[in-house]
Parts: sequence; structure tokens; C-alpha cells
Amino acid sequence: MSANLPPGHGPLMPEPLGRGKKILWLAGAAAFVLVLTLIVHSRLATPPAGANFRRAGNNALAVGVARVTSGDVPITLDSLGTVTPLATVTVHPQVTGPLTKIAFVEGQAVKSGDLLAVIDPRPFQAALDQALGQLQHDRALLANARVDLARYKELVEQNSVAQQTYATQQATVLQDEATVASDEATVETARLNLSYTQIRSPITGSVGLRQVDLGNVVSAYSTSIVVVTQLQPMSVLFTIPEDSLSEVVQRLHRGEKLVAAAYDRTFTTLLDTGTLANTDNQIDSTTGTLKLRAMFNNNQGVLFPQQFVNVRLTLETLQNQMLVPGAAVQQGASGTYVYRVDQDPPDPPGTPGSPGAVVHVRYVTTGPATGNMISIRSGLQVGDTVVVDGADQLRDGAVVSIQSSAPANAASGSHTGNGQSPANGRGAQGHYRSGGGNASAGGHNRPAGNGAQ
Repeated sequence: MSANLPPGHGPLMPEPLGRGKKILWLAGAAAFVLVLTLIVHSRLATPPAGANFRRAGNNALAVGVARVTSGDVPITLDSLGTVTPLATVTVHPQVTGPLTKIAFVEGQAVKSGDLLAVIDPRPFQAALDQALGQLQHDRALLANARVDLARYKELVEQNSVAQQTYATQQATVLQDEATVASDEATVETARLNLSYTQIRSPITGSVGLRQVDLGNVVSAYSTSIVVVTQLQPMSVLFTIPEDSLSEVVQRLHRGEKLVAAAYDRTFTTLLDTGTLANTDNQIDSTTGTLKLRAMFNNNQGVLFPQQFVNVRLTLETLQNQMLVPGAAVQQGASGTYVYRVDQDPPDPPGTPGSPGAVVHVRYVTTGPATGNMISIRSGLQVGDTVVVDGADQLRDGAVVSIQSSAPANAASGSHTGNGQSPANGRGAQGHYRSGGGNASAGGHNRPAGNGAQ
């Protein structure tokens, strides 16, 4: 049964929209789409914070570049060494007696033979005088015995005395001669003991802290007076791995003077420069290393005994090598490569901000590193321009905008081929060799594309 509706009322139907409301609704939707489009475009056009590139006005990637330069590359071995003086002497008295004088100042530089201290000489002077007196007495007896011997000789020839008397007098002369010789030795001993009362420096060097005070009775060969250490020249003992033994020994046998440089603990300050003196005669089987000694003049006194230093031994220096910053060298599946910048005419090469430059992949063969520079054996030429910043977003044939040029100055010190820095702490030892092989620095593990060499 259907419900009876009042007259004039049918079922409820939605009221159709008016023309004005439709226009407003469409305008709002269009505005929303437009705003969304602008936001998306802005996000795509703006690089993320911290990115190492930015888009130029013509969609070229902005990159930093550097020139391929030429320079020398040293091949070095780095190791931790200990400053070891050639002579360190603890001065002991050689006679016993009270100390009457100290003639040095702590830390004073002394020469061999300089007076350091004095022991009371009076007892030793008295002993010398007594020995001299006994010597004179016995010499007089010897002289008398020789006169008697000469007299008995004449009497024997005249048969006035027995032959036995003459023989006895000969024995007496020999006995007196032995007594005089003994007295002379006693005099020399007394004179030597008297000289020992003046304690003198056995070497040229620097004296340390005083170990005995004035007035103390010092005992022969037991009491320590002071320690004297030779400071010039100074040696440094360091070790190299046995794998590098042949390279060093062969050069030493040829008479080459290998340069050794001593650096501070942080490997930043050059302390002194010397030469390799010699090697030990056996390898340490527990560490597989060989001990070497380098000699330094130490004219400035910067090398101090038992100081830990970093030693850089230069084996050879490669002349006129092509050098690029380490950041320019990349690693890919096909090998080591760089992005070389080729400028399209008519723009001059290397003009900052100029579009039109194109990068091409060039596979290279790298050599030893020096500082933040890597030597290039093949694949580039001196004067070429390579990308050092922004290479991770490039591919072969990409258009770039040159924004800056990185300085291409080789650092003075050599870094290690394995990217590690030498150990600087006490008790640690490291052995590092710069260069060698096709090592690269600062590369990205990204395929280089199909660029032709």
C-alpha cells in the first residue's frame, strides 16, 4: 500500500546547481591544480640542501675544475722512529772520597775533557809524594849496588875476590833494578789516582740533572755524578717491513744517499733532514721488520733523546709527472677514469659561468700520490681540464657550466697509497709506502658510461 502524499508534493529530488556555483567550483579546482603544479615544479627545480652541484640557466650542471699540471713525485716509506743518541754516558768516580766541587750547571753543553767535579785530592797527593820518596830511595840503593858491581868486576879480574862474591853482587843489582821498576809503577798509580780526583766529561754533549750533592762521599765505580748525552749528530732508529728490504738495501749497496726526514707526532712539522746511515744485520722474526738508523746533524737541537718521531724515507723521485687532484679520479666498473672538460667554440676554455662546455670520460692509468695530488701515467695531457667537484652527477657527453677552478698545487709531503695516515702514538708502529699501482683518491663507485678513450 503506498502512502498518501499531500496534494502538490511528490518524491524529494536533488536541486540542480546553478550556473554560478558550477563556475566557482571549477575555478577552485583549477587553482588547486595550478598551486600543486607550481609546488612540484619548484621542488624539482631546486636541488636538495648540501648537494655539490646546481643547475645553470640552460640546464647545464655546475662543476668545479682543475688543470692537469706537471711536477715531481717522491716515492717514500713512512715509519715511526725513536731518537737515539750515539753516546750516553753515566759518569762515575774512579776513586773514593768527599766531593769538594761541582763544576757544571744542569743542562750545560760540555766538550770532551771539560771538568765536571772534584774529589778531595790531598790523600792522593800524599800517596804520590810517598811513592816518589820510596822511588828515590831505591834508586840510590841501585846506584850503590852498580858501583859495587863494577868494583868487584875489577877485583875478580885481579883474582882478589871470589867469583861467587861477584855473582852475588850481580843478583843484588838486578834485585834493586826490579825494586826501582816497582816503585815507578807505584808512582804512576798514585799519579793516576790523583788525576781521577778531577772528574771530566768523557764525550761532547749535554749534561743532565745532578745526581749527587756537594760534600757527599762518593764511592769508586758506584756513585753516579751526572749523565752526559751526545746530541750532535743524532740518530733515529726506525723499522721498515721486510717486503721493502730489497729496495733500500740495493740503493745502499750502490752508494746512494737516501734522504730521511723526521716529522713531529702529527706528521705536520718537519724537525730535521738527514740521511740513511745503515741497516741492522737481521730481521726481527716476531714483527717481520728490519731496523734502520738515520743520521741527523741536529744543529737546532730539535731532536731529543728517546723522542718518538715520524720518519719519511725517500727512495727516489719521479721527475715531470702529470698531476691531478685526487678528487678528479673516479673508480668505475671499467676502471679508473676522469671527466675531461672539452669547451665548445666560441666560448674560451675555463670561463666561469659560461655554458657550452662538454665533459667526456677519459680512462687513465694512475701512479704514486704526493699530498692531495695523484700522478697520471697515461690518458691525459698537461694542460687538460678535469672535473674535481660535481663529478658524481655527470655522464659522458654531459653539458656543464664551469663555476670555479680548484688550485692544482702539489703538497710537499707524500700520502700513503692505502689512504691511511701513519700511527703517531707511543707504542704503535706503522709502515706505509706512497704510490704504486693504480690507486685513486676521492673516487666514486659509479660506472663511467660508454665514453671512448
